[in-house]
Amino acid sequence: MNVSTGNLYAGLPAAPGPAEVFEPLWRTPGLTVERIISHGHTTPPGEWYDQSAAEWVVVLAGAARLCIEGRADLLPLAPGGWVFLPAGLRHRVEWTDPDRDTIWLAVHGPSVRPPHLPGPTAPL
Repeated sequence: MNVSTGNLYAGLPAAPGPAEVFEPLWRTPGLTVERIISHGHTTPPGEWYDQSAAEWVVVLAGAARLCIEGRADLLPLAPGGWVFLPAGLRHRVEWTDPDRDTIWLAVHGPSVRPPHLPGPTAPL
């Protein structure tokens, strides 16, 4: 049996590039786990993420603010902060820390909220 290992904080870009970095870590039918690296990046004006799969994302380092369609305020995310985004929920990255890397871990999968995840603390 092959075992894969790594470090989510290793191999970071030496300098920020013009776009976020998306690195798939594991894929299987119906499920993708990826590391995302942002450094002052945002979703381009007028664009939205509107994904066919659900996404559970956690900030591991840095900070971000998300705009979620239908929510009046921005959702701040600091290390350890996570959000579950059902499939089809339009959202945007409005801000990521310009002074350091924001490292995300994203899991894309079925559009139904897994039963083991607690519900949101505030309605989206």
